[in-house]
Amino acid sequence: EVQLVESGGGLVQAGGSLRLSCAASGFTFDDYAIGWFRQAPGKEREGVSCFSSSDGSTYYVDSVKGRFTISSDNAKNTVYLQMNSLKHEDTAVYYCTADLQCSWSRADFGSWGQGTQVTVSS
Repeated sequence: EVQLVESGGGLVQAGGSLRLSCAASGFTFDDYAIGWFRQAPGKEREGVSCFSSSDGSTYYVDSVKGRFTISSDNAKNTVYLQMNSLKHEDTAVYYCTADLQCSWSRADFGSWGQGTQVTVSS
C-alpha cells in the first residue's frame, strides 16, 4: 500500500522559511516521481514542484522558482521541499503525491498524503 506522510508545515512570517518532508513507503521509491501540490482556500489544487527519482530531474512552477528547492534522500525514501522567502500567497495546504512521472496535472497522480498546512503571515 502506497503511503505518503507530510510534515513540516506551520506558521511563519513573510520572508521566513520552512522545510516540508514527505516520507514515502509501499513502492519502489527509485522508480517514482514525487510531487508537491498546494491548495489555498477557494482555489484549485496546483502543482508546485516535482522530483523524478529515476533521473534526478526537478521541476518548479514559475511562482516559486528561485525560492523553493526540492530534494530527495533516497536512503530514507523522503523528499523535501525547502521553502525560502515565503510570501503570504504561499499560504495553503501542501500535499505530497507520487506516480511514475512528474506532471502538473492533479489527475495524473494516484496517491496522495493527508496534507500539511503552511500559513504565511504578512
